[in-house]
Amino acid sequence: MTHPTGPRFDATSYEFTRYIDVHNWIGGEWVPAAGGAKLEVVNPRHGATIGDVTMSDGGDIDRAVAAAKAAFPAWRATPMRERARVLHNLRRIMEDNIDELTWLLSHEMGKTFPEAKAEVEKGIECLEFGLSMPNMENGAAQDVSRGVSCAVNYEPLGVCAGITPFNFPIMVPMWMIPQVLVAGNTFVLKPSEKAPYGSMKLAHMLRAAGLPDGVFNVVNGARETVEGLLDNPDVKAIGFVGSTKVAKIVYARGAANGKRVLALGGAKNHLVLMDDAEFELATENIPASAFGAQGQRCMAASVLVAVGDNVQPFIDEMVNVAKQYDLGPKLGPVIDQAAVDRMTRYVTQAEEMGAKVLVDGRNAKGPGGGTWFGPTIMDHCTPEMPAGCEEIFGPVLSIIRVKTLDEAIRIENHNPYGNAAAIFTTNGHTARYAVDRFQAGMVGINIGVPVPREPFAFGGWNESKFGHGDITGYDGFRFWTRPRKVTTKWAKQVDQTWMG
Repeated sequence: MTHPTGPRFDATSYEFTRYIDVHNWIGGEWVPAAGGAKLEVVNPRHGATIGDVTMSDGGDIDRAVAAAKAAFPAWRATPMRERARVLHNLRRIMEDNIDELTWLLSHEMGKTFPEAKAEVEKGIECLEFGLSMPNMENGAAQDVSRGVSCAVNYEPLGVCAGITPFNFPIMVPMWMIPQVLVAGNTFVLKPSEKAPYGSMKLAHMLRAAGLPDGVFNVVNGARETVEGLLDNPDVKAIGFVGSTKVAKIVYARGAANGKRVLALGGAKNHLVLMDDAEFELATENIPASAFGAQGQRCMAASVLVAVGDNVQPFIDEMVNVAKQYDLGPKLGPVIDQAAVDRMTRYVTQAEEMGAKVLVDGRNAKGPGGGTWFGPTIMDHCTPEMPAGCEEIFGPVLSIIRVKTLDEAIRIENHNPYGNAAAIFTTNGHTARYAVDRFQAGMVGINIGVPVPREPFAFGGWNESKFGHGDITGYDGFRFWTRPRKVTTKWAKQVDQTWMG
C-alpha cells in the first residue's frame, strides 16, 4: 500500500538526511519540467543539498492550469459536504504523520523541531476552519416582498492559484487550500523553490484523502512560473504571500489581466514598551517575537519603541535573554547566505550611523556549518536608519527611544507598512489609546506576535496588503467565491407593492 505522505522522509534528528527530487504535480502525476531545468534545495543547517527541484516554464504552467480546468466541472458539482469530507481525511493524515512533516520542514528551511511542529499544528487549525464551512456557509434567504424571495449563494470561481513563501511551507498553503477546495474551486500551487517539500507532501496527502486528480496541482519554479500564472487567462484568482516589492508587482499584473488578487507583503512591526509593563511578560515575549522562527516571519517584532527614562531594566534583561539563545537547539539557521549577507549589511550600516550593538549575531557559527545569524539587539536606532524602517527578515531587534507614547505612535504610523503592532503595558487606558491609533491590521496588547487564531482572519494594512479582505477565516472563503443572488416569484399577488 502506498504511504499517504509519499516516499518517507526518515530523519528523526537534525543530522543531515538526503531526500528525493521534487517534480511538478499535474493531473495526479509527478512530472519533471519539460525544459529539464532544476535547482538544488539546500538544508540551511548544513549547507548541503537535500535534493533538486524542477523549474517550470510557461508550458508547464499551461499544462497544470489545463488539468485544473478539466477537473473543475466535476469538483464543482460535488456537494460541499463531500468536499469537506476530503479535508476531514486530510486532517487525520496530517495528525498521524505530524513528526515526519515536522522533521521535513526543519530540514528544508531550518526551523527548530518545536517551531516546525507548531507550524504544522497551525496549518491543521486552518484546515479545521475550512472543513467547518458547510456548517457556516448556508447562504441567506428572505421574503423581501409579497410573494417575492431573495437568496444568495457563494459560487466557486474556477481555477485558482496560490504563490507561497519559504518561511512557512505548510501553514501558508493551508491559509488558502481549505477554503479554495471546499468552495468548489480547483487549485494550482506555486511554492517557494527554496522549500518545495511541504507542498509535495500535501499533494500526496490530498490524494490519499480522496481528492480527485487535477483538483490540486503543484508547479515549481521562480519568476517565470509566477508570471505564467499571472498571465494565464484560465486562472481566475491568485493569492500571494511574500515581500511587498513582489506583492505590488503580482497585484498590478494580475489585476491588469482581470484576475482577483490578494497579495500579502512585508512588514516592519513595532512593539511599544511602556515602563509600567509587566516585567517578566515583556522581557520574555519581546525577544521571542524578534528571534522566534529566526526572525523570518512577517509577524516578527523588528522595532522596539522604548518609552520614557525607566525602561533600561527591561532592555538589560532582554539582552540577557538574547545571549541565552543556543544556536541549533533554540534558534535555527537562516535560509541562505544571501540572507546572512543582508542582515549583516543592515547591522553594520546601523552601527556606522550611531546605533549601539548590544548583542551581535554577526559571524555566528552554529552546528552543521550552514548559514547562521545570531540574535542581535541594537540600541539608539532612529527611524531614518535602514534598520529602523526597512524589513530585515531576520533575528534583529532595533530599539528606538522616545519620551512619550504619542511619539511612539507617530513612529509606528509613519512607516509604510501596516502589518502588526503591539504595546506592553499594565494600564488599560494606555493600551486602548494606542490600539485606537496604531495603523496596523493586527494589533497586540502584551502579545509579541499578535496572530489572530481561527476564525479571525490574517491580514495587514497599507503596504503590507494589496487587495480586499483577509486571506484566512471567513474573508478567505469569500475571496475565493462570488455571490449569486437569486430573486424568485411564483405567482401574481393581488396586493402588489412596487416590487411585486
